[in-house]
Amino acid sequence: MSTAIATPPQSDVGNRPAEGLITDEAIAAAKAMIGLHLRPEGPYLQDATADTLRNWCNGIGDLNPLYRETGYGPATRYGSIVAHPMFPMAFGWLGRTRWGLPGVHGFYAGNDWELFRHVRPGDRISAIERVVGVEEKESKFSGRLVLQYVEACYYNQRSELVARALGTCTRHERKAARDTGKYKDIEQHEYSEEERDRIDELVLDEARKIRGANVRYWEEVREGEELPTIARGPLSLMDTMGFLVGCGRGHTHGVVLQAAVKHPGHFFRNPEAGGGVEYTGIGHHRESVAKEVGVPGTYDYGPQRSAWMCSLVTNWMGDAGVLKRVRTEMRRFNIVGDTTFCKGKVLRKYVKDKIGLVDIEIAAVNQRGEVTTPGLATVALPSRDVKLPAFIDGSAVDLELPVVR
Repeated sequence: MSTAIATPPQSDVGNRPAEGLITDEAIAAAKAMIGLHLRPEGPYLQDATADTLRNWCNGIGDLNPLYRETGYGPATRYGSIVAHPMFPMAFGWLGRTRWGLPGVHGFYAGNDWELFRHVRPGDRISAIERVVGVEEKESKFSGRLVLQYVEACYYNQRSELVARALGTCTRHERKAARDTGKYKDIEQHEYSEEERDRIDELVLDEARKIRGANVRYWEEVREGEELPTIARGPLSLMDTMGFLVGCGRGHTHGVVLQAAVKHPGHFFRNPEAGGGVEYTGIGHHRESVAKEVGVPGTYDYGPQRSAWMCSLVTNWMGDAGVLKRVRTEMRRFNIVGDTTFCKGKVLRKYVKDKIGLVDIEIAAVNQRGEVTTPGLATVALPSRDVKLPAFIDGSAVDLELPVVR
């Protein structure tokens, strides 16, 4: 009796990124997915441990001891270190482009997070992600584009809701983005010694400006006051690769090829790697691939930039503050060599549901003076008013996240 030998599947991966088109039919197919639940891309980091929490902080450059030092947390009101508020991102960057419009390039465009509970060592994160919207628009970058929206809900091992996020991504035809050449004249910035000294001073001085155990009370906040600026840059390969390590992400050899066989439109055989299979998102690390999608150079990861903006706020609010909401929108590319200055200003302070809240306008500004990432954050702060709660962790506040239709 002969035994049949299974033939391994063959890959249809091409020698360059696929050139998919945004057609009426492709948009209709994407809209037909509204309401569907998506399979997790990873998951990557599910378990919160002292090591994974610290490694996440390393990947985003966060120095706050509350989120990274095991010897600091026991002396706080939490009794242990707690996760940086954006740690659930490490589960799998939910909200990114992974569905519909085959061969059409996607960029992370931002998230709107509502945060309910701290993640602590011993917690295990899971998530449910579903498609909630598809919208067609025109852009100067690539002409016709599609916005895709997903909602992600993150839970701990007790099925308690930790966070909810509305994720946005944009889809662009690669050829159209190249031909338009919106960013073709942008070159890597050459810094003067004075500019470098200023950046280094901001980076090295950041730890001293972390509020920490010095309680920031709601009553002492003034509308119009500015948050201490933090800097991330000049962006280097160390920064982008460090973020991947912090997220626990990495695929090699057979793991990559198996994914490419299933989804050939998202991979290609790169001649620069001797025909080795690479994900189309390798433009974050290869300039040639970045230029294939109309970006003038290698560029940062949007989730990393969102986390930087969150650190701006958590540095300011102190250990006793609770970040309730943070929204960021990626408006411009942040290419290697760019520096991001994260800035914030208090818009208003108010009491809602017996909790003292502060709305903060946040923005990432590059060395050219361009706003790359506008956003908004809402923080709950303790109050000296004895009629208000003394402890606000996990309290529910209706912050009215936008609904995509």
